[in-house]
Amino acid sequence: MQWSEIRKTHPDEWLVIEAIQAHTTPTNQRQLDRIAVIEQCIDGISAIHSYRRLHQLYPTREFYFVHTHREELDIREQQWLGIRRSYAANIER
Repeated sequence: MQWSEIRKTHPDEWLVIEAIQAHTTPTNQRQLDRIAVIEQCIDGISAIHSYRRLHQLYPTREFYFVHTHREELDIREQQWLGIRRSYAANIER
């Protein structure tokens, strides 16, 4: 589905969605070409909890929690520099 279709079928709702097909633009904006609704949530807090649970179960899948009042999705990728702290601690031993 497209975001416009999801907004029509789920008006004024918190959702956990998954990017089925997506790409990143040169300006680091994530464009979701095909989206699946994974869960409908009663509020933002339950959406965050559902997102975290799903992300822990399926770390390689691309989940987002969103509210359908947004006309457009504005998802930006951040470039992480450096190494994770736990990894650095293992190297120092």
